[in-house]
Amino acid sequence: QVQLVEAGGGLVQPGGSLRLSCAASGIIFSYAAMGWYRQAPGKQREFVASITSRDFIKYADSVKGRFTISRDNAKSTGYLQMDSLKPEDTAVYYCNADDVYARTYWGQGTQVTVSS
Repeated sequence: QVQLVEAGGGLVQPGGSLRLSCAASGIIFSYAAMGWYRQAPGKQREFVASITSRDFIKYADSVKGRFTISRDNAKSTGYLQMDSLKPEDTAVYYCNADDVYARTYWGQGTQVTVSS
């Protein structure tokens, strides 16, 4: 059974930083592509960043230069470092992982609120 567990969300002031983590189990993490998505109230879930098993990285234009995605295969954990946070970054953040059979798994989400 594949599980993805996000952590690290919270309340932060504009301009602040947070680091999200996504701990995976039940999947060969080093072979998996993983990504981060977010969903703000009343909006559709949107792509934030992704990293392949070969460390090919993509970012949404809205977070380029502010967010950094990374992975630690030894810990089966992915990360999203978020700097220079803005109120419009407020959302529930979800991680996902695609296994070698292109099956997609999702975490439960973690709330990020950027507010003064």
